[in-house]
Amino acid sequence: MNHGRRGMSFENTVNYTNNLYNHKGKAIINKRPTPMKIIGKTRGNQHLCIFSEKSTVDYDGIYLGKPVVFEAKTTKLKRFPLDMITDSQVEYLQQAEKHGAVSFVLIEMRIVNDVFLIPNNMLQKYLKAANKGARKSIPLQDLEIYAHLVTTQNGVPLDYLSVVDKLIKEGVA
Repeated sequence: MNHGRRGMSFENTVNYTNNLYNHKGKAIINKRPTPMKIIGKTRGNQHLCIFSEKSTVDYDGIYLGKPVVFEAKTTKLKRFPLDMITDSQVEYLQQAEKHGAVSFVLIEMRIVNDVFLIPNNMLQKYLKAANKGARKSIPLQDLEIYAHLVTTQNGVPLDYLSVVDKLIKEGVA
């Protein structure tokens, strides 16, 4: 399997959704480029690169006057391994939330063809438990109970902002 292409169709769906949100004037959400530094070239004249900075998150933007930041991940497993999110991404989600952002992780669970939104506070609870010796992943059953299912609605293939609306209404975000 080519791990460099893993999750690309999910990313394309998120990007398309964000373009629709922008076109409809609902939100401005951007894909953040990963900063890279060219360190040389191969014989085939392709660039060799390394990451030049720690990664933050995949997406950021503004919705209803609030900053929005999130990471998007894909797994084929029946669980979401917490090590799929780097410490720097976890820290960024936490810091952004402290400054008023709605921060979360979108997870595509390929095994059931569902996408879940995990609010940052839920992610932090699982990470804290894992650091104390609990399981190092979030099982699908927990996602189905505690996370928020993201569906196709309002003419949008992955209408995660409907979930964000619920979180804001509940005072979670």
